[in-house]
Amino acid sequence: GPHNVLGLEVNEFAAELARVTVWIGDIQWCRRNKYEPAMNPILRPLEGIAHRDALLNADGSEAEWPPADVIVGNPPFLGGSKKRRALGDAVFERLERVYSGRVPAGADLVCYWFEKARAQIESGQAQAAGLVATNSIRQPTNRPVLDRINQSTQIFHAWSDEPWINEGAAVRVSLIVFGNVNAGKNFLNGKSVTGINSDLTDKAVSSSGAELDFTKAVRLIENKIAFQGTKKYGDFDISGDLARSWLKEPNPNGCRNSDVVKPWLNGRSVTGRSSDTWIIDFGTNLPEEQAALYELPFEYISKNVKPYRDTVRREKTRARWWIHEEPRSGLRNAIKDIKRAIATPMTAKHRMFLWLDTCILPDQQLIIIARSDDTTFGILHSRFHELWSLRLCTWLGKGNDPRYTPTTTFETFPFPAGLTPADTKHGTETLDSGAISPIVADELKERARAIANAAHQLNTLRNNWLNPKEWVDWVITPEEQQAGFPSRPIAKPGHETALKQRTLTNLYNKPPAWLINAHCVLDIAVAQAYGWEDCTHELPDDVILQRLLALNLARNA
Repeated sequence: GPHNVLGLEVNEFAAELARVTVWIGDIQWCRRNKYEPAMNPILRPLEGIAHRDALLNADGSEAEWPPADVIVGNPPFLGGSKKRRALGDAVFERLERVYSGRVPAGADLVCYWFEKARAQIESGQAQAAGLVATNSIRQPTNRPVLDRINQSTQIFHAWSDEPWINEGAAVRVSLIVFGNVNAGKNFLNGKSVTGINSDLTDKAVSSSGAELDFTKAVRLIENKIAFQGTKKYGDFDISGDLARSWLKEPNPNGCRNSDVVKPWLNGRSVTGRSSDTWIIDFGTNLPEEQAALYELPFEYISKNVKPYRDTVRREKTRARWWIHEEPRSGLRNAIKDIKRAIATPMTAKHRMFLWLDTCILPDQQLIIIARSDDTTFGILHSRFHELWSLRLCTWLGKGNDPRYTPTTTFETFPFPAGLTPADTKHGTETLDSGAISPIVADELKERARAIANAAHQLNTLRNNWLNPKEWVDWVITPEEQQAGFPSRPIAKPGHETALKQRTLTNLYNKPPAWLINAHCVLDIAVAQAYGWEDCTHELPDDVILQRLLALNLARNA
């Protein structure tokens, strides 16, 4: 009967509503099955549904859950970065202290319910649990709670990625059932599987017979050359026209405004067309009194950035209001001696890479790889890296777009032996084709050059398509040229509308034959660098992924 239904609800009204709902369900069941429901009173107290916090007691200690056969629930969706603001300092810090070592500090709030349910099952206080979380539960920040579940019990039924409506907003969720009652049967996304990994993938084997568990992939020290762009935290961006007018103006220190005003690029400008946006950038540690000597840029941010920065919580962000919140000194140091670097949008429908002039400041929605050679560019733009990135990426938003990260996506990727980032840091050579190849061991030069030539050709063809010479004039002001900034494509009269449609996203939405052919040539060159002579377009994706995973694990051994 209803007294067998237990519950915890922090909201008093919701707790009473749950009690009434259980009684209504009991009455409907009785009538449907020809039983006489209780009438006097028709609704009775139901103390099993308690009005209290599910995680912490009033004294700050861990809340206990009552024994039950099965635990089900839809815990609150609250991202890890929003916990402190939503819960308050005191509750946030108590949670961190009480669940230290069990739930990662930056994990989503829902993870605490998963850990509590796991502990109940491990202690024999429950048989199984079924909970709903956003699909970010699969991501590395949250996944340790699922690792712990699979270590002490097992996930046996899950839907990894489903649409959901939360407070009127469309989100993507994972539904996860775990415990000790599955009788050897496992189902993932409605299909029978051999088992379920903690990233909610099938514990399958590839067609070559090897296990495919990418939760075991490790970050490789040799790959620490990828960086996120700067995080502004304020209106530092300005129009290109305003920026170019400032380049003409003098300063009392005798320095040019081009020191602190530069072109800016974000993810949308990569997947679409450049918006001709510039950025005010006082570097990583320029003192305020020196920043003020750049008169017009400093005056602008005094009016448009400082009032907002004065209201933010983080003391360092308030105090250094003229500096970007995350100015990325590591990125700046990594690219200061090269003229171009490889860029890719953090979130994009298609995994695409392009060259970024290092005098352009990248936004936080871009990942920058600190290499200037076409060989590295080609390896990253190959089928092999694309498969790896889609398997190791995270997913964002209701559109479920793949999200590329410097750590779990790039740093785990095993480059061909001898062509890793550690091997390509020793300088470059320019080939007759114009391609730039890294200086590597003699026995690898032919393979490195083949990749560089194929990648250079791919990039040249794409650039010709994006900005046809018949449609575009390249313009630059004397001040831009003096500062070393790149020229800009401007549509010739009559071609404005057509040029707007020439974007990388549109190109890869319906790839023409020449693009497919260029990628095929590149893939063959990269496959040869791996030593995979059997690699054709017919080789199954899972075989390629298994080989890459084996390389990753071997590099870490």
